[in-house]
Amino acid sequence: MALPDFPLGFYPVAVLAILITGVSKGGFGQGAGGLAVPLMSMFIAPPVAAGIMLPILCAMDIFGVHAYRKRWSREHLAVMLPGALVGIAAGGLAFGLLPVNAIRLLLGLIAVTFALNQWGKLTERLANRLAARRGPPGRVAGAFWGGLSGFTSTLAHAGGPPFAVYMLAQKVDKTLFVGTSAVFFLVVNYVKLVPYYFVGQLNVGNLATALLFSPLAPLGIWLGVWIHRRMSQTAFLNVSYALLLATGLKLIYDAVA
Repeated sequence: MALPDFPLGFYPVAVLAILITGVSKGGFGQGAGGLAVPLMSMFIAPPVAAGIMLPILCAMDIFGVHAYRKRWSREHLAVMLPGALVGIAAGGLAFGLLPVNAIRLLLGLIAVTFALNQWGKLTERLANRLAARRGPPGRVAGAFWGGLSGFTSTLAHAGGPPFAVYMLAQKVDKTLFVGTSAVFFLVVNYVKLVPYYFVGQLNVGNLATALLFSPLAPLGIWLGVWIHRRMSQTAFLNVSYALLLATGLKLIYDAVA
């Protein structure tokens, strides 16, 4: 399989983005997982970037679930996954109907919002408010946040913050949070293969590029598990989200210029 003729600068940026994604998924369950597609989209079209990343994410999910096997919540997955399936279908329709610049603009807005969310701790504040209202949020809230996670995950592989809003409000420990995230996104990413196939994002060029970068999947997950056991996530996330903010602003500029 021949590789597409991508700009030379795409390759080191892709390596960095994939490793950060692996560390985020393996170590924190959400974190900077939405960074890869916006970064790659500075060099290639967002649908192409998303198509390259999906097989890599599917590989990462297998390693992530193995690393946190038997440490996840079946109850919370049953609440969130039905909504996620609806969100995936909506995201697939958006990819099929919207022009590239509209997707680039939407992707830039998602990136900037998620970066500001990290620094402003909006997810944590919202989760705390939800938990304070008659206890943790229930099935309707779980379906809503699962749906939003499925939608943003389909567009930008950035479903972490909506997932976190619901799960943080459940007051689970960090290992159960990461384990549940690993299983949730394994299901979400494998279901996403269906709409990605029908809108042409799993073509030969994208698959060849994903295969080239596939050895980074277990390496990133392993690094994430190592960091999860030994290090605070604060510094890692601050650097990652600074990069995400700059990337999102650049995508917005490119879309409207």
